[in-house]
This record gives sequence, structure tokens and C-alpha cells, in this order.
Amino acid sequence: MSGFKKASRRQFLKGAGAFGAMLAGTAHAGAQDSLIEILRSPRRGNWDDQFDAVGTRAPAVRTRQPILSPATVSYVEQAIADYRGIVVRGGWPRIDLTEQLRVGSSSPAVRQLRQRLAVSGDLSHNAGDSPVYDTFLDAAVKRFQERHGVPADGIIGEVTLAALNVSAETRLGQLETNLVRLQSMSGFLGDRYVMVNIPAAEIEAVENGRVAQNHKAIVGKVDRQTPILNSQIHEVILNPYWTAPKSIIEKDIIPVVREDPTYLARNSIRLFDPQGNEVPPEIVDWTTDEALRLRFRQDPGKINAMSSTKINFHNPHAVYMHDTPERSLFGQLLRFESSGCVRVHNVRELTIWLLRDTPGWSRNQIEAVVAGGENTEVPLTVAVPVYFVYVSAWSTGDRVVHFRDDIYGLDGVDELQLTSTTTL
Repeated sequence: MSGFKKASRRQFLKGAGAFGAMLAGTAHAGAQDSLIEILRSPRRGNWDDQFDAVGTRAPAVRTRQPILSPATVSYVEQAIADYRGIVVRGGWPRIDLTEQLRVGSSSPAVRQLRQRLAVSGDLSHNAGDSPVYDTFLDAAVKRFQERHGVPADGIIGEVTLAALNVSAETRLGQLETNLVRLQSMSGFLGDRYVMVNIPAAEIEAVENGRVAQNHKAIVGKVDRQTPILNSQIHEVILNPYWTAPKSIIEKDIIPVVREDPTYLARNSIRLFDPQGNEVPPEIVDWTTDEALRLRFRQDPGKINAMSSTKINFHNPHAVYMHDTPERSLFGQLLRFESSGCVRVHNVRELTIWLLRDTPGWSRNQIEAVVAGGENTEVPLTVAVPVYFVYVSAWSTGDRVVHFRDDIYGLDGVDELQLTSTTTL
């Protein structure tokens, strides 16, 4: 997607509402500081908070229903009908946030928020019209955040506010766009398969029509996008060597080596010519493009770019799935940090699941080989299909509708590129 142009900061603010103007009009600097603090606050929170009363609980957001299934298609068709009704009835109100909201706060914005969340089904219509931010509303905000891929802390920060203010009409269009994608993937995909949903930065391991495992993922940056593809996982490599792609050599490694000649040695990266002969870094002219003719290979180990595991499948993009030594990245709100490959959270569990039908590869054997540090290629006895898809809106039933930001701009609406235009 080389033609994709990243939206400007001004476009983001337009999509999120005239937020800067609201701040400029605030009377007191202290109030401004409080508001800015809450908008920039961490997004982590408790995912298990529930409504106070059983009668007001909405259907669960998380289910074992795979995103790629004929049932999902029918659920999205129902969601489209529901959202058309919402649009016909005038949509939902915008949230004009002028102050920090927390449990116990009283503000006119609370009523706007109640109306907004009631229309989208996150808040029961029986929850009342109080101007007080109570625990019912706090739970509804958390549910909305979970449906939109934001850690559910109940805080209306910049990303949550922007998502709240995406119009019902735009959300309807997003569902219609993604229905076509889901219909194209609604056939039989295999008794067991792996699905990587790029805009959600999540992975499903599916077995017999149910999600057996969920994993967070780190996928490609906007300028180094993870491709859409279908293939079959045929091999797992434990303690892999990492061969740097030419793009990384050119854009990342060579500039660093020019500044720090010890970089390659410190990172256990060795150079090889086209005939497979090792080349000492000292004899390479780093002021030219000579290094681009060489292969950069990193030895197995804890600092290896793929850490303990590489999951291979044939594809024309030379991408794969793998472990990472930078596990803290999985805790980020935005997990679009790779150069196109997919990093897998808790990769060991996925590896065990993939090798289940391959004799001799129990959990204990896998753990022992990884601990030993020796490069080991393990062919799967039965290949497992893998699908990299771009689904930014879907439903898993019970009228629970999920939306994600259109990080690569493939939905074609600037208003949906919320998190690709801001630094959090």
C-alpha cells in the first residue's frame, strides 16, 4: 500500500471533534491541566468490571466465536440492519467533553454520554438519565472500550473520545465494507487454522469452529505494512537464526553501523557473501552500498530478533510469525511496530498447539530444546492453514459489534484513522 498517505494531525482533530477549541475556551488554567491530564492518562484498567445490577448486564463482549465464519456474516448483516435503524433515527449525540469525568462526577456531558452509549447498546435504557457519572455508566464506558480494542479503564481519553464521536453513518459504512471481506472468507477454512486480524493486532487459533486460543500480535507499521495473505504453516523453528530483510539492512542496520562499528558484534550479527563465506565487518566499505550485497544473519539467543521461535509459511512477501525479545510492546495500546512480520504474544502456547499432531514434540520437549539454545527445525506432520486478514468491523453475535481503527486506511474514510495520527 505504498500509495497510502498518512492522515495529518489536523485530520485527526477534525475526526475527533473541535477538541482544541474546547480547551482554548476553558476559563481556568487549572481546569485545562486536569483535562489534559485525563486525556493523556494510561489506558490500562480492569477488564472484569460489571454492572451493579444483574438485570442491566449486556451480552459478553468476548466469545469463542471465530471472526472468520458463516455465522459472523449473518451477525454483521444483522448489525447493518440495526445501524441503518440508528442512522434513520438520527444517530447518536456527540460528546462535548469539558472536564474530567469519574464516578461521582456531575456534568451535562454525563447525560450526553448516557444517550450515546444507550443508542449503541452499551448502557441499558433502564439505567436512568442522571447527570451523575455512576458505576452503571462507568461499566458501560468500559464495555464500549473493549468493543473498540481499547483497554477498559473507564477513562475517556483521546482515543476513546474520538471513537465515541465517530458518527453512526460512518460506522454503518465500515460494517458494509467489512461484510464484503467476511463474505469472501466464509467458506471452509480448515478444521484447524490460524487467523491474524491486522487492524485488531490479534490472532485466533481456531479448532472445530471455536476459538481455541487468542493472542495479542504486533503487526506492521503504516509504512511497512503486514500483507493480506493465505498460506499454510509448514514449519516451526526453535532458536532460529534471523536473516535481516534488505529493507531493514538498508533503513535500519547500515545507518547504525556507520555510527557504531561495534553494533554487529554486540548483536551477534554475522555477514556472509553470496557464496556463503563469512565476511569480516572490518573489510566492508560502509560508506558505499557494498553491504547490501551481503547476507546479515543473527545467531540464536535471547537478543535474537525472533527470540525463541519462528513460524514459517510460504508466501511471496517473505513474512513470518515469531517470538520477540521486546515483550513489553504487547502492553501497548497501539501494536503497529513491526516491519511486516507478525510477533506473537505467548508464542509458546501457539507453538504447542501447532505441533500437537507432530510426534515427539510435547511441551516438555519444546521447553528443553529452547533452553538448550540449538537451532532446530521442526516440520509439521499436518500443515495448518494461516490467514492474514484485514477486518476492522465485525460481530460475534448477541448484537455485540466490534470496531477497530482503520490503521492502514483501507476502509477509505479518514474519520476511521484515529490512532494512526496521534502519539499516545
